[in-house]
Amino acid sequence: MASLSRNGVRDRSSSRARSDAVETEAWALSRAQRPVAIVDIGSNSVRLVAYVGLHRALTPIFNEKAMCGLGRGVVTTGRLPEDAIRKALQALRRFRALCEIMEIDDIEVIATAAARDAVNGAAFLAAASEAIGREISLLSGRREAELSALGVISAIHEPDGVVGDLGGGSLELIDLHGGEMGEGVTLPLGGLALMDAASRSTRQAARIARKAIEDALPLQRLKGRAFYAVGGTWRALARLHMRQRNYPLDMMHNYRIPTSDAAEFASLLERVDSEALADIAAVSTARRPLLAYGAIVLDEVIRKARPKEIVISAAGVREGLLYERLTPAERAADPLVAAARELERAMARAPGYGDDLIAWTDALFSSSGLQETEEEARLRHAACFLSDVSWRAHPDYRANQAMNVIANSAFVAVDHPGRAFLALVAVLRHAGPDSEGALPVRGLMSPRLLERARVLSAALRVGYLLSAAMPGVLPLTPLVASDGRLVLSLPREFADLASERLASRCKALGRLIGAEAVIEATASVV
Repeated sequence: MASLSRNGVRDRSSSRARSDAVETEAWALSRAQRPVAIVDIGSNSVRLVAYVGLHRALTPIFNEKAMCGLGRGVVTTGRLPEDAIRKALQALRRFRALCEIMEIDDIEVIATAAARDAVNGAAFLAAASEAIGREISLLSGRREAELSALGVISAIHEPDGVVGDLGGGSLELIDLHGGEMGEGVTLPLGGLALMDAASRSTRQAARIARKAIEDALPLQRLKGRAFYAVGGTWRALARLHMRQRNYPLDMMHNYRIPTSDAAEFASLLERVDSEALADIAAVSTARRPLLAYGAIVLDEVIRKARPKEIVISAAGVREGLLYERLTPAERAADPLVAAARELERAMARAPGYGDDLIAWTDALFSSSGLQETEEEARLRHAACFLSDVSWRAHPDYRANQAMNVIANSAFVAVDHPGRAFLALVAVLRHAGPDSEGALPVRGLMSPRLLERARVLSAALRVGYLLSAAMPGVLPLTPLVASDGRLVLSLPREFADLASERLASRCKALGRLIGAEAVIEATASVV
């Protein structure tokens, strides 16, 4: 029914606006609940990635690639190899069948450098379109660079630097600053293209790479900033680096390598037969011949531009395509907090408890004088949503379950120290402070972040005893610090919750923030 204006006339415009808003919200919810898929026909691999829905924090439900090598020999022959075409078409028919099984109708298919550059590329794309049952978007080099940048924006918190997307046929470079993209460039330095152009000579490849990037405009503004490395070859290189360091997390996204370390490692890969490297089994057989060429390009980027660090991004063109489809409001959401909330909805005993914890710890931290940066606050909020995701495990194993779930979840927009913080908070929440020393991830955290993890986990332990992880209790039992005292207020309705164990946990928290802990009875909240 239309609303009444002040003069009694029915305001049909406001009614229509509300109706439109409701329909828009319903459409957005429906869209987010339908799975989506991207099929990426690259120069080295053909890949299908399916996601739960079109969310700010994407959750893959299926991911498969076929190493077809479409770009092999294109530089020298000008043509896509026939055997590679057969492999690619076979993979596309399989992907079409898989999408039918998963009941995915929302499928985008893209093709990049090899199909773009080969004289038989158009004929291949026609056959590929028939095989996959969809139209195929052939991306220009500039478009590919822009989508790679959007992928990095979608998955790394406030990126500032240059994105370099290394495929089999080309290298795309684009500057990122304050969420704004510069003009992208594309260079013929993909692993397969460079290997062919150099006739498999790494020395010649270095000369070609150095000449190609000499005038690349994005690299001229990279000094002292981050270089965001996108692409399977660079991920494989970083995985080897991670294994050689005995790194405590097995998570590629947002893995950061200091420039001097990256240059030294790239130089090693240029000189040494990859098959002789320790942990080479971590890299697929098809990817190994390209490691040296990926290392050469990275080494030349470092020589030319002197970035502060190399940051590995698992997100690129595919994620950029989906991010581009989100509304401005959806893009503005924090993907880390959104993903943590989704995990709570799926795994916590009582979804909604995380919201109570956020408000409860907001009051505690603001009253205690523990000043937080924006980054520390968002990590605390995410940790609140994740505090109860391992409750179904046996009590003796909840800490281990929490560590495995959180350390290895497909979170984005969080660096490795932040991921370690989230995991450590959940572990200490279940196992108590004595379990901290056995956790290797604590070495990734600064002393300040480690102390914040101790304080937050101690607070979560108090909150759990108060509420049994059920929503509705914490808003009525505030915990605040004032004048050197940490006061937990229990209204009359909750007086029976007081216990020695609760008092002990309050005292443990009080010691961490330098306050005397007390439990005070207060008037009824009714």
